[in-house]
Amino acid sequence: MRCVIARFPFELTKERVLEAMKGVKPEPVDGDYVIVGRRHYPVKQVGQVVTRQDRRDFSSGEVLRAMTQLGFTCRTAPAPTAAVARIVDPLQRASAMLGITRSV
Repeated sequence: MRCVIARFPFELTKERVLEAMKGVKPEPVDGDYVIVGRRHYPVKQVGQVVTRQDRRDFSSGEVLRAMTQLGFTCRTAPAPTAAVARIVDPLQRASAMLGITRSV
């Protein structure tokens, strides 16, 4: 299948992508990712390996579109949620502002 990534045409097949990603250790995922085999790869890592271009030369959207057309599963990693502590007591609020923890 002909895919255009960073204004360059590439003839990609699912088998070629699988072969290119064989033996490549996945980097930590913090945004969009592609499932290749049983591994989760960041989109930019897949794009870099498959196209042999610098990650700054293409967008993740271009790679997502190409991988989806080839039949790969593409997802977005859930954003980490910040733990919000609810402080009710004024003494606890003042202690938190000073960075002091109080054990009861």
